[in-house]
Amino acid sequence: MGNSKVKNFKDLRSHRWFGLNDLRSFGHRSRAMQMGYDSNDWSGKPVIGIINTWSDINPCHIHFKDRVEHIKRGILQSGGFPIELPAMSLAEQFVKPTTMMYRNFLAMEVEELLRSHPIDGAVLMGGCDKTTPGLLMGSISMDIPAIFFPAGPMLSGNWKGQKLGSGSDSWKYWDELRAGNISQQDWQEVEEGIARSYGHCMTMGTASTMTSIAETLGFTLPGAASIPAADSNHIRLASSSGRRAVEMVWEDQKPSDILQRSSFENTIAAAMAMGCSTNAIIHVIAMGRRAGFDIGLDDFEKFSSKVSVIANIRPNGDTYLMEDFYLAGGLPAMLKRIEGYLDLNCMTVNGQTLGENIKESKVYNDDVIRHPDNPICRSGALAVLKGNLAPDGCVMKVSALEEQFLKHSGPALVFDNYPQLKAALDDEDLDVTKEHVLILRNVGPQGGPGMPEWGMIPIPKKLVKQGVRDMLRISDARMSGTSYGACVLHVAPESYIGGPLALVKTGDFVTVDVEKRLIRMEVSDDELKQRQSEWHPPAKRYERGYGYLFSQHINQASEGCDFDFLRSDFGAPVEEPPIY
Repeated sequence: MGNSKVKNFKDLRSHRWFGLNDLRSFGHRSRAMQMGYDSNDWSGKPVIGIINTWSDINPCHIHFKDRVEHIKRGILQSGGFPIELPAMSLAEQFVKPTTMMYRNFLAMEVEELLRSHPIDGAVLMGGCDKTTPGLLMGSISMDIPAIFFPAGPMLSGNWKGQKLGSGSDSWKYWDELRAGNISQQDWQEVEEGIARSYGHCMTMGTASTMTSIAETLGFTLPGAASIPAADSNHIRLASSSGRRAVEMVWEDQKPSDILQRSSFENTIAAAMAMGCSTNAIIHVIAMGRRAGFDIGLDDFEKFSSKVSVIANIRPNGDTYLMEDFYLAGGLPAMLKRIEGYLDLNCMTVNGQTLGENIKESKVYNDDVIRHPDNPICRSGALAVLKGNLAPDGCVMKVSALEEQFLKHSGPALVFDNYPQLKAALDDEDLDVTKEHVLILRNVGPQGGPGMPEWGMIPIPKKLVKQGVRDMLRISDARMSGTSYGACVLHVAPESYIGGPLALVKTGDFVTVDVEKRLIRMEVSDDELKQRQSEWHPPAKRYERGYGYLFSQHINQASEGCDFDFLRSDFGAPVEEPPIY
């Protein structure tokens, strides 16, 4: 860990609130005393804001009520003053229409909580899908010392002695129930056994993808992202993170001192190797642009052609879960195996480089963390496709689909909204074959609204009963990182604003060719121009409130779905607040 103290107490942000001999500081001190504190709590000490995304309705973070006390202990041990600041929890399972509507809201909240309070450094408590990028985006924009504390994956699920993975096995057994292969009693037992502890999804879904990306970026202590939530090492991690937050303030180690363009390139390489969630693309682009780097789809495509998937974790593999990944050596061991693709000189929050952090890491199970010569997928996890259906790009998770769909052409079956889709797919008289291409549109950033995780379109019940478990599906929505199958997602520009997906008609032939990175509808340019001239924009969804703000300022998926006014290149940096 670093130990170079470059600040004294008069340099601290909090000194402006507590340390001056004026009427305003008198008010700050007296009101702190009202809460039972005294000058020994704050004098000459960094104030560490703990951004806690706990809530009673977020199962991924339900242990944060306890963990925050261990973080406070670590802060006190290092001579800091801990202040807990609650923030929006974003429970993936419960927030509607989608947590993606509120990722930027959380980022704004974090930035303003840290700016408006007497905070010198921060511990960011997150893990549930959108909390990690939201917390990091806000802290990058605020740019004071910050360390991320991940919630940790839950314990492996279990049903009749079989491991259950959150999300992935929900989809799997739902289809088996619809096909009549398991009973209602079986389904209930799966429901009771799939989530056995607190913590986020234990598959390589969006949660584990993003906490691993946070670690690769340098925002966590080494190995933090892989520790299961219920493991006692997770408690020790909490205290260690608190202690380190204080040291970072004295060293003045800010996100801008850690992050380079190569930091984000490291995360993309790691994402490909871990078999990441498709959501990683949106979040990494948004975080990179907050940091002032023009990260885009081409960066993902560059690493997709070089880095193979070596983390044999569901939904890419069919056996192992995050607990197995942790015991096999965790993220540091995986990074060690792909170190040839990494910039090992990038700094991290412990004051060491990424290379120093992974230098002694070892793999303890070569089937869980494969050698690059024996990957579970020869290419990276994701492929970026472009063509007349998605001129600004779309994404496909090629590591988790049936290979026959890497090149496929078939007639489109188009749905304009989710209720229409749901009703049709349960109709056993639906005119559909496994060769069809299912298309769901008007579900992008503005159309959803908020780009919900509706992209893993269910297989029609008629085909499920015939044994079909995968088919080509296209949408401008996202899908859960725990999902799998031949799903083309994030089509940009989205159909709701007149993107080409709005012009497809049922019966049009659609072609996907992953090797050529191509997606197109077999419709002439003249016909598309005619259809475009006949297209009319849908009615506005919001005329007031946060939804209005969202719809006015949200970027497209290919740009990270951030608000245009929050990117680093929008305007001058925000100054420190005046204190009078």
